[in-house]
Amino acid sequence: MALPANIEKLIKTHSPKMVDVRFTDPLGVWQHCSVPIDELEGALKSGIGFDGSSIKGFQQIYDSDLLLTLQPDSAQLDPFYQVPTLTFIATIHDPEQGKRYSRDPRYIAEKAEAFLKESGIAETSYWGPEAEFFLFSHLSYSIEPHSMGFDIDSPEASWNTGAREDMTNLGYRVPTKGGYFPVAPVDTLQDVRSEIALTLDALGAKVEMHHHEVASAGQCEVDLRFDSLVSMADKLLTYKYVVRNVAKAHGLTATFMPKPLFGDNGSGMHVHNSLWSGGKNLFFGKGSYAELSELALHYIGGILTHVDSLLAFCAPTTNSYRRLVPHYEAPVNVAFSKRNRSAIVRIPMYASGEENAKAKRIEFRAPDPTANPYLAFSAILMAGLDGVKRKIDPTKAGYGPLDKNIWELGEEEKQGIRSVPGSLNESVAALEKDHDYLLEGGVFTEDVLTMWKDLKQSEIHEVALRPSPYEFHLYSAI
Repeated sequence: MALPANIEKLIKTHSPKMVDVRFTDPLGVWQHCSVPIDELEGALKSGIGFDGSSIKGFQQIYDSDLLLTLQPDSAQLDPFYQVPTLTFIATIHDPEQGKRYSRDPRYIAEKAEAFLKESGIAETSYWGPEAEFFLFSHLSYSIEPHSMGFDIDSPEASWNTGAREDMTNLGYRVPTKGGYFPVAPVDTLQDVRSEIALTLDALGAKVEMHHHEVASAGQCEVDLRFDSLVSMADKLLTYKYVVRNVAKAHGLTATFMPKPLFGDNGSGMHVHNSLWSGGKNLFFGKGSYAELSELALHYIGGILTHVDSLLAFCAPTTNSYRRLVPHYEAPVNVAFSKRNRSAIVRIPMYASGEENAKAKRIEFRAPDPTANPYLAFSAILMAGLDGVKRKIDPTKAGYGPLDKNIWELGEEEKQGIRSVPGSLNESVAALEKDHDYLLEGGVFTEDVLTMWKDLKQSEIHEVALRPSPYEFHLYSAI
């Protein structure tokens, strides 16, 4: 068979020796396998079989065979392997049934995009996630029965202002909550972030901006140019791969955990989102509140109505709810507002007027970067479309607009503002009760929702079984 032109060009230019095939598991982690370059034609034609029972959330051992189908348009040269390697993103098929595999997260995202078009509401959705992360110089942990704990360090950290035998201290440290936009020498990570940005650009994931984030100890953000749903989810997996590998090359470790540090800001993934049709941004509304169209307001109404169940996909770890607490810029209040970072849905107002209609979007601030982007973006889209379909007015539903610092409201004013679930257990329980909107058009299936619930309840159970260091502080002497 003749190879597609893009693949022929990569082979001619880089002479790769291996082919690396990557797919996403339900938790949003890239898995991979490799074949020699002379096996590429066969792999493109027939796919690559693998054991689905060895991937968490996929098959049982008695029904384990699955097939990877390489996506030719995804071909890239890996920037990190010493052996020149051509990479592909793969979708997953059930070979016995001869169709796409229902638990493939990318398939769910493809169905969400198709459902949007079939709905007649819009032709495409655009997504711009801001996935924050920490770069530590040391990260260790122990989960032994007799010894549990973790140890984190960073040359930037606020706790390193004192004398240390192993470190020359020049006093340039990032204070707790003081890391937003400092220049060098306080910001020690400029070159690391620039290398991340340039690597992403070379891989087709355009970077708009990078900067140090609020928290001490190396919190960073690298922002990608918006893209359509499946494409952006692909790029976000590439983003995490690049961040981790560039960090490792600099003797650092990257973590996307929402809340690795107590008492400082956590890492979110604020998701910017808009709907388009015929080259027109359907979220722009001239002369209205925050220049939002009625469709955009209904879309917000859907997100806020379903927010508790949405968080089962958008804030999908027990650690997510260490971040979703008042203050620390955490979006715990179920309300919408323009410019207001204390509301869970913010409408950015950096540009206004018809000449800037293309920039109109909403920002859903609850998600964090442990979310599987294929599932999280799809769930957000389905919630928003449900709001459009049902014409949910967020103001009549009691969600605002609330153009105040919600964290500083009096107790009486706060009573009318709902908060997000306080734990993963509550979010998963909400998903059990409220998920019909996800099943529309067969985008999610009962099988996928059951799998997700089982995975998450297992995590909840395992975390709950183990004592924490703070419990020793509270109870060991009682």
